[in-house]
Amino acid sequence: MSAPLRAGDRVLLIDPRGRRYLVTLKVGGEFHSHGGYVPHDELIGRVEGTTVRATKGLAYTALRPTLADFVLKMPRGAQVIYPKDLGPILLAADVYPGARVLESGVGSGALSLALLRAGAEVVGYELREDFAGRAQQNVEAFAGADALEHYRVEIRDCYEGIEEVGLDRIVLDLPEPWQVVKHSERSLAPGGILVSYTPTILQAVQLREALAAAPFIQTTTIEVLHRSWHIEGQSVRPDHRMVAHTGFLTSARLVVA
Repeated sequence: MSAPLRAGDRVLLIDPRGRRYLVTLKVGGEFHSHGGYVPHDELIGRVEGTTVRATKGLAYTALRPTLADFVLKMPRGAQVIYPKDLGPILLAADVYPGARVLESGVGSGALSLALLRAGAEVVGYELREDFAGRAQQNVEAFAGADALEHYRVEIRDCYEGIEEVGLDRIVLDLPEPWQVVKHSERSLAPGGILVSYTPTILQAVQLREALAAAPFIQTTTIEVLHRSWHIEGQSVRPDHRMVAHTGFLTSARLVVA
């Protein structure tokens, strides 16, 4: 059974139209919207799933955010990898508890959170200090300070080399991932997996060429499309809008040359 909501918890307030608001509970705090305001004290001590009414009568249901909820609502400096791609990346990289993972291009920390949630030990390389700081803040905000024991971000350029060796996985969100292939050969353990997220197919093609010239096998490139359905009684149809292209996922496995 989940614990009651407490001051400091992040909650997702959902109105009858499905609009979502991410709120950090504070004693004496208030959530304001077009529907009036909700005192945080009305939520503190209640169980999640509770419905409260704002001063103008609008109902809000309070739930702790899932990882997907947090990724879409969290503070960001860089574009995040969306939930529809985070799950396939974890499977393509075969991330498991205790896996040593290098992530390069941490951005706002969405992928970092997914890797940590899967139990990985993560080292991040990031060029921008502001992005690195934001990623660490987002990890701590969602996963707690203890998660930082398994997460280290360094201000480094992955194109210039990878210091770590014996890595189990390398996951890239970089404009030119083909520049990292040679470094990956030296840093991945035999059988290790490289996964790269690239927005354009030309980036994926150039990466595939570099992988083909290196001791990598089982190379695949996929695109994940997400289409939801409207189901209401006998009215059943695809929704008019879908989350189509976001990026291409290329994965490959290192073998002994």
